[in-house]
Amino acid sequence: MADAAVSRRDVRFRSGDGECGGWLFLPAGAANDSPLPIVLLGHGLAGLKNQRLDSFAQRFAERGYAALAFDYRHFGSSTGEPRQLADVGQQLEDWRSAVAYARTLEGIDPRRVILWGTSFAGGHVITTAAGDPGIAAAIAQCPFSDGLAAARAMPKKTIMRLMREALKDRKAANRNEPPVRVPIVGLPGDLAVMTSPDSVSGLRAIFDASGEPFEIPEIPARFMFQVPVYRPGREASEVKAPLLVCVCERDKVTPARQTEQLASRAARGEVKRYDASHFDIYVGDWFERVVADQIEFLERHVPVEATVVR
Repeated sequence: MADAAVSRRDVRFRSGDGECGGWLFLPAGAANDSPLPIVLLGHGLAGLKNQRLDSFAQRFAERGYAALAFDYRHFGSSTGEPRQLADVGQQLEDWRSAVAYARTLEGIDPRRVILWGTSFAGGHVITTAAGDPGIAAAIAQCPFSDGLAAARAMPKKTIMRLMREALKDRKAANRNEPPVRVPIVGLPGDLAVMTSPDSVSGLRAIFDASGEPFEIPEIPARFMFQVPVYRPGREASEVKAPLLVCVCERDKVTPARQTEQLASRAARGEVKRYDASHFDIYVGDWFERVVADQIEFLERHVPVEATVVR
């Protein structure tokens, strides 16, 4: 539940052939004040809004920002079959739809829409901000920036096994058969999308902090065909808004070296570095540090009481 100083309500918005479900967080007294900036939050691969996105959104709302955390189509409270289907093109469409929806909300300043994405969504916010000059600011947290680099960082045997499953899944889709699924995390040597030593324990910590029973999500394996060709970091030079890149220096999932290059490509890029692994910054002390840095960035570039400066 949201804090007494913050209200939260369920919302839905159209995207493509379906709907995305979300939670809209508003600071106390928002209806009586001037239009607010809004932070849009999307999760990483197979992540849901109730798996710590709400914790970030809550903190932003406590500082006077509106915040909208949403699920992609095929996930969580959103529509779409088959369930848990991760598709880059659809998710980017969901981001554009979320931006368009946010700009129509009563009490929201359409000139001050801020993007916040973590892991796979960190790449999505770069692509979305690059294509929309009206975005006020963007935060990319341990972002997926280069699919080719990520694929090369995976054990060769693992990537080959995943590609075989992806081929099976594509054939199943062509025959209108149930998807062939793969786990998103596993132990080193397992057949899973992420198999760094901290993947299983890191995801478990997120579930524990969210108060959910731990169960490893599985996605249709066809997603693997999209990984090597999705390289959103290349579009960072097109992002004109202030861009904060939060880098986990011990990240084995989204390689830190490629991530660090994002900010140098962006006209108004900034970097914050953390001696942490990919999953650490969602919980505990690392969460407190990173959300404090993100709030400082927001209040400097898109203050609640001021219009955005271009």
